[in-house]
Amino acid sequence: MFSLAIPARAATVLLLGDSLSASYGMQASKGWVPIVQRQLSQRYPAFKILNFSASGETTGGGKARLTRLLTKNKVDVLWIELGGNDGLRGYPINTIRNNLGAMIDLAHQQGIKVILTQVEIPPSMGKRYTAMFSQLFEKLANEKNVALMPFFISEVALNPELMQKDGIHPNEAAQPMVAKTVIEYFDGYFQKQQIPKIIGIAVKPSRLESP
Repeated sequence: MFSLAIPARAATVLLLGDSLSASYGMQASKGWVPIVQRQLSQRYPAFKILNFSASGETTGGGKARLTRLLTKNKVDVLWIELGGNDGLRGYPINTIRNNLGAMIDLAHQQGIKVILTQVEIPPSMGKRYTAMFSQLFEKLANEKNVALMPFFISEVALNPELMQKDGIHPNEAAQPMVAKTVIEYFDGYFQKQQIPKIIGIAVKPSRLESP
């Protein structure tokens, strides 16, 4: 198969997340991150995800790790998917906001773009706290002028057949659906960044499928 590629700027993304991005409850190869990597690298040859997500991670833990991660890895985009564990534990909203803000500032100081993921939590902490938690991500994204990714498990979170028994983590069957949501977001993001796809002759359309 012959293809003609347009050179694209580097697009190395450091993903700093929690169990939602760490293939919780399944083999790492079965999670949505490998699916996204495989599909997007076909469209954008320079695309690469460095996944440093960890189950149980909090915004405080992410902030503590970030300096070392950015020192050891040359990246173009910092993708933050954190806050869920803070919210489930009832951490102060200002603490969560300040930790996320500090990570964004650190990335900006190094010329790294930032994507902040909207995170939602069950209403177990009460309506007021849940509302304040939900609102902080959009407010912070606007304040720091960073991209806000919608909560990427929203399409599967309310379907018990696509969730693990804990009701928090998508199961293995849901991973391609989560990947599809993320891929659609990045397609739009890269278009705004003017990073072209591959164009070519007889290039087969990619299909979303589990590894």
